[in-house]
Amino acid sequence: MDGERIVIVEGITDKKKLNKVLDEDIEIICTHGTLGIERMEEMIFDHNLDDRTVYILVDEDDSGYKLRKQLTEELPHAEHIYIDKAFREVAATPEAELARALLSRHFNVKSIYLI
Repeated sequence: MDGERIVIVEGITDKKKLNKVLDEDIEIICTHGTLGIERMEEMIFDHNLDDRTVYILVDEDDSGYKLRKQLTEELPHAEHIYIDKAFREVAATPEAELARALLSRHFNVKSIYLI
């Protein structure tokens, strides 16, 4: 994929946490949980996800696993960013840990979180 990068997260608190750590403008969209077929198609079309580099970052819990599976089926080209299962939620992940996960996918993060 040559298009602009985009990150898919579950909720608004996840989005806020990413924006706090990132040191670049990246579009972040929230699914607000699993998606029905119509909402999934709208999201793919509205954000041109078939032609963009897509990253999936969801919670390490049952709803996150379900959403990751659903997104993977619809967006097989998507890349995955994982947080440590000990933190369970993206929003609960310490900034330094989240920064390391984002760096692993070559995102620019604020240097204050690089410990």
